[in-house]
Amino acid sequence: MHVEQAIRTRYSARRFLSKQVPRETIQKILDIAQQTPSWCNTQPWQLTLLSGAAQERFRASLYDHARSGATPNPDFPFPEAYLGIYRERRKVCGVQLYESVGVKKDDKAGAREQALENFRLFGAQHTLIMTTDEALGIYGAIDCGLYTGTFLYAAKSLGVDTIAQAALASYPDFLRKFFGLAPERKVVCGISFGYADADHAVNSYRTGRASYSEAVTFLE
Repeated sequence: MHVEQAIRTRYSARRFLSKQVPRETIQKILDIAQQTPSWCNTQPWQLTLLSGAAQERFRASLYDHARSGATPNPDFPFPEAYLGIYRERRKVCGVQLYESVGVKKDDKAGAREQALENFRLFGAQHTLIMTTDEALGIYGAIDCGLYTGTFLYAAKSLGVDTIAQAALASYPDFLRKFFGLAPERKVVCGISFGYADADHAVNSYRTGRASYSEAVTFLE
């Protein structure tokens, strides 16, 4: 798939088929993503990638932890507020999601159950957890963001669907303990991937994008 086609057609899948991605395809995605540029070529990303029985153990344990009411404590603070146009874009995205699965405006219980689907990994057959080194600070996290984008589009170019999940960074202490990660490894995000269930309503909508003219100021 041409890079432009991959970028324009990729979306965040929230329901996956119970079909695993072949190991050679995963390795190809990882090989492409490893070409991501980084600050001083530090390549700070480290991945824990789950499939099969390991994925199912993680899914069950993470969901139980999230459902228990554990307090999120991400290594990198989530946004303090969504204001102005950012609030409007977030609102539209949320409305699209909840309408697709039949959650009404004031249905707080339904909204919570849908949010918990993050911790069921949306039924994906594969998930990776991405960490950076604490000493690299925000620049290590930025580099991991670049890696995330490369991974998402590389996957799409090979027919694999994805969703980047900041929600999985909600419980870094749980993740470090579960995977035996060193304390200096800071959790950036997760990516769940596989083959999307194209017939599920939650995969039927697409979020919009502003024109580049709303983001760019030309000086000549």
